[in-house]
Amino acid sequence: MHAHARRSFLAGAAGLAGLTAALLPLTQGSPAAAATASCNVSYSVSNDWGSGFTAAVTVTDTGTAPLNNWTLTYTTTGNQTLSNGWNGTWSQSGHTVTVAAPSWAASIAAGANYTTNANFSYSGTNSAPTGFAVNGIACGPTGSASASASASASASVSASASASASASASASASAGPSSSATGSTGAPALHVSGNKLVDASGRTVTLHGVNRSGGEFACVQGNGIWDGPMDQASVAAIASWHANAVRVPLNEDCWLGLSNVSSAYAGANYINAVKSYVSLLHQNGLVAILDLHWTDGVYTGNSSACTSATATCQKPMPDAANAIPFWTSVANTFKGDNATVFDLFNEPYPERATGSETSGWTCWRDGGTCSGIGYQVAGMQSMVNAVRGTGATNVIMLGGLAYSNDLTQWLTYKPTDPTGNLAASWHSYNFNTCSSSSCWSSQIAPVAAQAPLVTGELGENDCGHSYVDSLMNWLDTQGGSYLAWTWNTWDCSSGPSLISAFDGTATAYGAGVKAHFQALG
Repeated sequence: MHAHARRSFLAGAAGLAGLTAALLPLTQGSPAAAATASCNVSYSVSNDWGSGFTAAVTVTDTGTAPLNNWTLTYTTTGNQTLSNGWNGTWSQSGHTVTVAAPSWAASIAAGANYTTNANFSYSGTNSAPTGFAVNGIACGPTGSASASASASASASVSASASASASASASASASAGPSSSATGSTGAPALHVSGNKLVDASGRTVTLHGVNRSGGEFACVQGNGIWDGPMDQASVAAIASWHANAVRVPLNEDCWLGLSNVSSAYAGANYINAVKSYVSLLHQNGLVAILDLHWTDGVYTGNSSACTSATATCQKPMPDAANAIPFWTSVANTFKGDNATVFDLFNEPYPERATGSETSGWTCWRDGGTCSGIGYQVAGMQSMVNAVRGTGATNVIMLGGLAYSNDLTQWLTYKPTDPTGNLAASWHSYNFNTCSSSSCWSSQIAPVAAQAPLVTGELGENDCGHSYVDSLMNWLDTQGGSYLAWTWNTWDCSSGPSLISAFDGTATAYGAGVKAHFQALG
């Protein structure tokens, strides 16, 4: 949503604590009586910065019975000390690390797996742990402390009611992101074919989803990483509306760990929280769209939203100094996961700084020195180049001028992309200039005929849904994708909020969106 329209409800949002999901410890369970249990544990280090690291531990139930109320234990072989964990309740006593199941994943079904994560500090050698067990059942001898590859260890274990077990184990190397380009976790791996998004089998995928605001402002305001819970229950509520995608606004200062952001909410902590949420979305069959929302650069010209040099509001265009490193890092983090889409910049408005549509579109594509903007701009072409330079082939969304409401010259100024995976991002609210069916048909339909159209944000600011009803109906005739703003519990009279509770209770506005999604099947 564009900057001056959302300032009115950020004040209320700023007071909310980030990441409030409770992780409740559960009592350790035991193997089912007379059942045969078999498990696999994969341990890997995804990020090691010399004095600390992030660990990911995946438990797979390879038996025929579920692992109920599971508790994972393992033994450190160095001086690794637990800092914080997520997707489970982590604790440490001496060299013994314990992870109790979270409330939303208390059971791992036969054939299923679950990944839990934590940050540790250490000095010296980061040795791999040993002695993995789930509910007392040995699940493999070791893992890998290398950030460049992960090792998985599997064991076939027979367990009786007395919990006696014999195990044979073999280790094999595995590497790569949790969600591969094949979309193995349930979310479709996307690419562009003509004017459609398609999956790996060539089937058309139309995205219907919501925005999940918080990651763009909570961290830089010192209130946490998110605005409200980002756990399984909250994601399940989104999925219950028959959504298949979630757009996640981000902040470049928080991702890059710049000095104006508390370290608790920045750098590795922020990145790992985003990775964890994307993984959770994929596990629920949801495509993730990562959006660069707030960026750096002093801008005090026409329609300025703030005077700060830091990423505390929407700027007319992103800054080259940090947006390029941001997208290089994001692309390296998620390349190979084509169920994640990159939305390069939320709502450009360079024409309001440069003074004309033509100069605005030139600034939009080429960046550099733009009239009226006092910092070096990252143009869309340079950001596309940064993403593709990593080898990432993820679909990229490009929002037009006028806070992404103007696509009139999008096809003319469209950047080059060696993979051909570019989509037009459009934002549409009842208060925008292009807010009538005649404008949609004259300005937006021609773009949708030649490129995938993803309405990254739609909404209305009157707590009703008549505008979005007509817009969604029109987009359906065009085969367009759309994501409603926003899955946050703000007062819908101060901004388009879909819900009044994170269990999915709809506002009057949200009820229209929910009914439309569910009618689509």
